[in-house]
Amino acid sequence: MKMHRILVASLIGVCVPADAALAQDWPTRPVTMVVPFGAGGSSDVIGRVVAEGLRVQLGQPVIVENVSGAGGMIGANRVAKASPDGYQFVIGNVGTHAQNQWVYKTPLYDAARAFAPVGLVADQSLVLVARKDFPAENLRDFITYAKANQDKLRYGSSGTGGSNHLACMLFNAAVSLEVAHVPYRGGGQAMQDLIAGRIDYQCPSGPVALPQIEGKTVKAIALLRKQRSPGMPGVPCAGEQGLTDFDIPSWYALFLPKGTPEAIVQKLHNATVAALEMPSVQKGLIDVGSDLIPPEHRSPNYLSQYVAAEIEKWGKIIKLSSVHIN
Repeated sequence: MKMHRILVASLIGVCVPADAALAQDWPTRPVTMVVPFGAGGSSDVIGRVVAEGLRVQLGQPVIVENVSGAGGMIGANRVAKASPDGYQFVIGNVGTHAQNQWVYKTPLYDAARAFAPVGLVADQSLVLVARKDFPAENLRDFITYAKANQDKLRYGSSGTGGSNHLACMLFNAAVSLEVAHVPYRGGGQAMQDLIAGRIDYQCPSGPVALPQIEGKTVKAIALLRKQRSPGMPGVPCAGEQGLTDFDIPSWYALFLPKGTPEAIVQKLHNATVAALEMPSVQKGLIDVGSDLIPPEHRSPNYLSQYVAAEIEKWGKIIKLSSVHIN
């Protein structure tokens, strides 16, 4: 009888899937969150808030590594090509996983197929901000002044092809502006030059814009949405200022390399959901102007379908705008 129990236990051990066995131990060492933009930008700020929650939930350090370039594609591509063992993942956004598929003539990866979706972590709104001495207080006056002085103005971004670069490009196209672009290696650097008056405006998201708006070091002109955002309720939106059809949402999500065992994907997803329920993480996200993701929109399957829909949506927008980068 004793021998029978030992034999049954051995057979059960043999039948445990390799994925499940891997996930039971994972993670046994620090994991790396790749932020595909420079320090101080919105992806970096949101990523660090989420990383601290994941550190608590996973019981291992979460190393945040900034790998910028090509509108976020350099960092995202590194994760796409990484070993699918769960120890490296990326915080992607609408730029890295939707817009870049159309903006660039030859994207470095297929955003819908090169990753294992984990879950959405934050929604964001982009906001048109100008230097504090810009001679306009609202969107209508901004457009009037910019049209009269477009050959003298410059706008900045976190990098060519990034979501805030594309937002300003689409805004300029919508109001018939031709203004020189100044790319930086991160949203934080672009914001510092805006504060210093070396550029005239940019279109960052909440984590970069909100502290400076509240500190009155820059001037908020318009939220680039049809409606106001709960994360930035005091900033008037483009829709209420006459640009009624202009709406550019942003979002952030975690992705593992394609081929990562499903059990590890699920374990990181579970840790992410638990982190998003932590009061400290929720406060951290709200404090930088983010809107929280509702529970029904957090699953890997939802993110997979959402990315596919976003790629299709932005394809139509970008083709109509004729915005392309070689």
